Amino acid sequence: MRILGLDPGLRHTGWGVIDMTESHLSHVADGVVDSDASREVAQRLLQIFDGVAAVISQYTPEQAAVEETFVNRNPASTLKLGQARGIALLAPAQAGLPVAEYAPNLVKKSVVGSGHAAKEQVAMMVHTLLPGSRATADAADALAVAICHAHHAATTALWRERNVAGGRS
Repeated sequence: MRILGLDPGLRHTGWGVIDMTESHLSHVADGVVDSDASREVAQRLLQIFDGVAAVISQYTPEQAAVEETFVNRNPASTLKLGQARGIALLAPAQAGLPVAEYAPNLVKKSVVGSGHAAKEQVAMMVHTLLPGSRATADAADALAVAICHAHHAATTALWRERNVAGGRS
C-alpha cells in the first residue's frame, strides 16, 4: 500500500510518500509545498492545493493521512493553519483517497515512543525507519504521519478481519 502523509502549514506543507509491504516500510519521496507569503490567503491556499494535487498525481498513493491541528495561543495563526489543513484534507479526498487524521502526540508516540518528542527526535527516527530519506523538518513530519498511519491502518485492518471472521460487524 502506498501512503501519502501531510503536515499542513500555510507557509510550508510537508509531504511524504511511503510504501508498506506487509510490515516493511520504504521511503518513496518527500518534499515541501511552499506558498508565496506575498500573495493573498486564497492564492496561497490554491498553491498548496495545486502542489498536493501534483504530488498525488505523480506518486499515486492509495491512502492519505493528515496531522490534526493543535491550538496555538495566537487565534489568527490557528485559523490560518486550519485553512491549510482543510486544503490538505480536500486535495486527497477530491482525488478519491481515503483520508485519516492523527493527533500530533499520537504521531510522535507512534514514531518515537513518546508523545512529547522534539522535532529533532522525530526527524532522527524517520531517517532511521526509512533509510535513504534525507527529509527536511516539514517533510520528516509528513513522513512521520505516513508511518503512523501505516502502523494504525495495519492494526485496524487486523481488527476488521477478526471481527468479520468472528461474525461481528
